[in-house]
Amino acid sequence: MYSIDKYYFTYVIIVNIIMSMEKKTGKIDLTLFKTMFVISMSTFGGGFVIITLMQKKFCDELAWIKREEILNLTAIAQSAPGSLAVNAAILFGYQVRGLKGALIAVSATILPPLLILSVVSLFYNAFIHNQMIQLALQVMRSGVAAVIFDAVLNLLKDVLKTKDLYNILIMISAFIASYFMKVDTIVIVLICLSLGLALEIIHGKQEEIKS
Repeated sequence: MYSIDKYYFTYVIIVNIIMSMEKKTGKIDLTLFKTMFVISMSTFGGGFVIITLMQKKFCDELAWIKREEILNLTAIAQSAPGSLAVNAAILFGYQVRGLKGALIAVSATILPPLLILSVVSLFYNAFIHNQMIQLALQVMRSGVAAVIFDAVLNLLKDVLKTKDLYNILIMISAFIASYFMKVDTIVIVLICLSLGLALEIIHGKQEEIKS
């Protein structure tokens, strides 16, 4: 109980600070916190699921981030070490409100699982042997698979819309390496990152020559 109370009061203080800032900075910070809190609270299945929800909220509904920026932020979040969901929250929050937005977004993202897992850990044995909970988790896996598939399709469409042959070839090659050749994901990400940097350098030099 001590650990739960400690974390709970820590985040109560964070929420109070954010709420007090709203009086000076307007509603956008509170909206950012509420948005990330609700997304994190209702997300099951990992980072790509939360990115799908963040894309729909930040891009389609709130129009805070452009659709072409979603791909870049997702790539950076995937390449950076740590949780994809937390990395994405930091980047999306920073894009909206700078460093302050990053702190708000990451706090709102980690608060729900922290509280939920703290409670679950106390009753772990009861949860793990409960048939109703096991059935619910199995059903949730099917829903999560559908959401992840939707995220993949959206990212695929965004890549194809660029009509950049190099990006499309890199995407296809990465898929073949991952699915058929079973190459480690970290290796694929590092190779794609290196290729992206190399192509950007070459493109920059070509622009200098033209100018």
